[in-house]
Amino acid sequence: MKTESRRLAIADYKKRPSVAGVFAIRCRASGEVWVGTALDLDKIQNRIWFTLRMGDHRNAELQHAWSAHGAASFTLETLERIEDEELAYVRDTLLKERVQHWRAALKAAAV
Repeated sequence: MKTESRRLAIADYKKRPSVAGVFAIRCRASGEVWVGTALDLDKIQNRIWFTLRMGDHRNAELQHAWSAHGAASFTLETLERIEDEELAYVRDTLLKERVQHWRAALKAAAV
């Protein structure tokens, strides 16, 4: 019975809806801001923090700031959520438009 309940829990986890959106990473020490998009806002911080801890993030400026100031100086905040968009191409177009808006508004770099 234990394996059956585990299978059900995994199936429920996979069925949960993901919310796409725009997020910002801020460095309190330097004042720098990076803005990006994610198809699942609930998981993006773990993904980015992992690559930064490993020293393997694709954005060299962000990686350098992380190495210089440490994890305690960084925060991730959700700027905008895009919910209930079932068509992937509409969601992707909307994400591109909104990330450009936020980068301009915050004078931020890309993640």
